[in-house]
Amino acid sequence: MNDGWFERHTRHCTEWTPRHLVELKRDTGTTVSLVVPARDEEATVGSIVSRVREELVERFPLLDEIVVMDSDSTDATAREAAGAGARVHRTVDVRPDLGHHRGKGEALWKAQFVTHGDILVFLDADLVEWDTHFVSGLLGPLLEEPRVELVKAFYDRVLDREDARPTHEGGRVTELVARPTIALRWPELSGIIQPLSGEWAIRRSLLRELPVPVGYGVELATLVDTHLSRGVDAIAQVGMGRRGHHHQSLHGLGAMATELLAVADRRAGAGPGADTVELHQYGTGGKTMTTEVGVVERGPASRVGPPPAGHGTGAQLAGEVAGRC
Repeated sequence: MNDGWFERHTRHCTEWTPRHLVELKRDTGTTVSLVVPARDEEATVGSIVSRVREELVERFPLLDEIVVMDSDSTDATAREAAGAGARVHRTVDVRPDLGHHRGKGEALWKAQFVTHGDILVFLDADLVEWDTHFVSGLLGPLLEEPRVELVKAFYDRVLDREDARPTHEGGRVTELVARPTIALRWPELSGIIQPLSGEWAIRRSLLRELPVPVGYGVELATLVDTHLSRGVDAIAQVGMGRRGHHHQSLHGLGAMATELLAVADRRAGAGPGADTVELHQYGTGGKTMTTEVGVVERGPASRVGPPPAGHGTGAQLAGEVAGRC
């Protein structure tokens, strides 16, 4: 890691109050969009949107819009989000002329076409232990320091156990894939505590110039590409305290790890050349489970032309309650 980077670029959410951030936002003339990608998160997305809206829209006018990107949900995610005050878009309906892929990165990439903020803040929809500083804290470095373009959250993870004991470790894919990959290929990023954190904020002017993997590789790709294009001093990180969320199965994490390795290989000039990778996993008694893992990447949004006449960017989810933001 660059000498002194950790000390210069590691902050804590308690360094800013929402009132102070509102003043910085006004003084800099910056607009902010919150984007919540969600797939089958009806149990949590409504409470997340409600809490953020009450604190960071109504009490402190820090957010200009709250947008939930509904990524192929089969439950009531969209209805819960819209009822709580978000503007909801089905990812598949945003710029349909560009096609559709399944995945978190696709939702974040398409969010660029239905949001307006100078800064985009991303917040996962499955949080169960969190608070609104997960959003406001990310804005501090971006509103204070023009050279900072990407901010990552870090936190003590709450384990999925009865004692809910916090740990300083990252998740299993972070510790077994992301961190070793960074150490080998981009050691300048080794001071990033949670490289795969789903809570992060970025200047639109940067995001629109970056390629975006359509799946779980979006966080690693954005981190590495910011470093390669802007330098490590364009990155900051903010401590948020404790974070609790739902956890995936080991087989699900295998697919995630495959996507991360594909992201790393591409940026190291090693492929893969195909849009999918066939992942073989094995269960009890040697039972084979084969998964087609998508490793498609969307090109920079800045290179995407306007939609065909009459198509627009994508309609809000039909039949849902219009959000307040």
